[in-house]
Amino acid sequence: MLRFGLGLPGVQQIPARSQPWERELSGTDLITAAREAERAGFAWVSCSDHVAVPTSRAAAMGAVWYDAGSTLAFVAGATTRIGLLSHVLVLPYRHPLVVAKQYGTLDRLSGGRVILGVGSGHLKPEFAALGADYDQRGRVTDEYIHAIGAAWEADVARFDGQTVAFRDVMVAPRPTRQPRPPIWVGGNSRAAVRRAARHADGWIPWQLGPDDFAAAVAFARRERSADTPIELVAPLAVAADAAPASVVEEAGRWRHAGASAFQVGLGARSFAELLERIAWFARDVVPQV
Repeated sequence: MLRFGLGLPGVQQIPARSQPWERELSGTDLITAAREAERAGFAWVSCSDHVAVPTSRAAAMGAVWYDAGSTLAFVAGATTRIGLLSHVLVLPYRHPLVVAKQYGTLDRLSGGRVILGVGSGHLKPEFAALGADYDQRGRVTDEYIHAIGAAWEADVARFDGQTVAFRDVMVAPRPTRQPRPPIWVGGNSRAAVRRAARHADGWIPWQLGPDDFAAAVAFARRERSADTPIELVAPLAVAADAAPASVVEEAGRWRHAGASAFQVGLGARSFAELLERIAWFARDVVPQV
């Protein structure tokens, strides 16, 4: 069955894409949006991650990026079923045991709703500010994925890697979902697709077209064991004035390219319109895809 997820509004305020009304959103508004998405049948809501945006990039990226763990925990307490996706957590910024503790706790408290979306990062000045190794970020990300899994899957965890190692540690509470919550890899590079195929449970790219997506899907399937499923999440942008037929047609192109799920970006000219578009999408688009 196809699944659809939705980015929470206002949690990343990129000047070229965010709307003025998003700057004024309150915590109550985020809860309202998450509840509406849950009511409409969306499979997850998401929040992204940047810790310290360099001033040299603020004009392009914006400075406002909500913390994914805090934000998802906040909406988890006000919802009951909808998944909680970090889209995506820059993994080299945090020790894997810290990530396992935080998101394992969230999975336990939310009743098994966490999807850990991770990436290797790209902002060299942010790595420098946090004391993280930019040049080793790919290797670090690969190892951290497995280290988090080790901490989640065993009562007494052990991991021996080149960039991180631990033994005889217990990270509890354990996640509700066993053997562990799903881990998806974000990013459009060949390395990111390979990482998703070899080390994770899903791939969730950002801003690419169906043709590039199809080529990446083919590559991922070559890199992955044939009998192991992988979630392939397409970015589906829906303009504020889009009609159902055009959205269904676009979703069809993504499905033909290999998409098994969608990260939906709903355009809206106000918060009230966003709430209306969430219900509209579930009512007029999803049944036809």
